[in-house]
Amino acid sequence: MLEPSNNNELPVIPGKRYFTIGEVSELCDVKPHVLRYWEQEFTQLKPVKRRGNRRYYQRQDVIMIRQIRSLLYDQGYTIGGARQKLSGEDARDDVTKSSQLIRQMITELEDVLFVLKDH
Repeated sequence: MLEPSNNNELPVIPGKRYFTIGEVSELCDVKPHVLRYWEQEFTQLKPVKRRGNRRYYQRQDVIMIRQIRSLLYDQGYTIGGARQKLSGEDARDDVTKSSQLIRQMITELEDVLFVLKDH
């Protein structure tokens, strides 16, 4: 799915719980209107909507958007092909997503440890 080489081009996902559409746009190098369009095309993308229909994305949404971006922009899939690929993910892809989440959690825990050592 998301190749490690593509990961290096995009910024690290900060240790926050929710992200605005503008933040996700920068983190994934995708314009906000494209993100809104992808929400209609990919059922996996369901940001939390709060007052005034403001979107708040969670970490797994950002990772999913990066995967969609990789499929469409780097691997040359069509929207339909990317949708089919994501809905038919095999076990190896699940392991890739899990390892990305674990790496991110380790980074966050190291940051917390650093802060705690200062006190």
